[in-house]
Amino acid sequence: MTRTTATGIHPLDHLVLPTRSLDVARARLISLGFVVAPTGIHPFGTENCCVFLADGTYLEPLAIGNQQAALDAAAEGNVFVKRDRAYRDSRGDEGFSAAVLGTDDADADHARYVEAGLSAGDTLSFSRAFTDTSGKSDVASFKLAFASASNATDAFLFACQRINAPKVDRTALQAHANGAIGIVEVVAVSDQPAEQIRLISVAVNDPAAGGEGNAFPLPNATLSVLDPESFTARFGIPAGSSTKLRFMAIVFAVRSADATSSLLAANAIQHDIAGNEIVVRPASGQGAAFIFREVP
Repeated sequence: MTRTTATGIHPLDHLVLPTRSLDVARARLISLGFVVAPTGIHPFGTENCCVFLADGTYLEPLAIGNQQAALDAAAEGNVFVKRDRAYRDSRGDEGFSAAVLGTDDADADHARYVEAGLSAGDTLSFSRAFTDTSGKSDVASFKLAFASASNATDAFLFACQRINAPKVDRTALQAHANGAIGIVEVVAVSDQPAEQIRLISVAVNDPAAGGEGNAFPLPNATLSVLDPESFTARFGIPAGSSTKLRFMAIVFAVRSADATSSLLAANAIQHDIAGNEIVVRPASGQGAAFIFREVP
């Protein structure tokens, strides 16, 4: 996956979905037609069960696997764990806390965030084991840089540099029964979208971005910020009211909306049709609204 454009604008890398239980998340995601990777364990108390997509993006359902290790990491200044804890304290254990951007230089991103007064804390480097469906293992290594703002405590963005990409075959992990092949849009909500433009423009490394129509075109997806009324009008889901930036929905590209709808119906997953999109409301283990859009 291309990490940046020629102008340096960062692509979408993955999305973080806090959950109380990976077992619940895994069961829910499988019922939605996704293949879910084996559990990945972080060295600071959190764990995940990712959904990898053919476009190189992925979902990261995130749970607390070792409470004491997470508490210790937060006390030591681990920004990833601290922000996860702050999100759970504010909005509960099920949700959509962060949009993650791909980068080739997390240190440069950190310097930009500091200069803009939008750094959420120190960078974080770590490694964890990765296992594919055949049982082959390798080590994945990352370096993260974090951006946030005082008026956006319910959501944050961070840059992810893949220091070592596992040399494993993800083909089987990307063959989803619902036909999902990628993420085309990430939708956030705020009562004051204009107030969030600077944070997002700095995070995606596009200083000239003005959020045209409150949408930020990334190399591989769009990041949209809607007011609650517009979100509800588009998806039929109440958005509540808050001046804080909140990530609310993920739009997936699928090859056949009819096939996706048939699978959801067969698995007794309630869904609605909104224009050319299939809408599945959030549920336990699925912290965001999932939207399926047919693409050519």
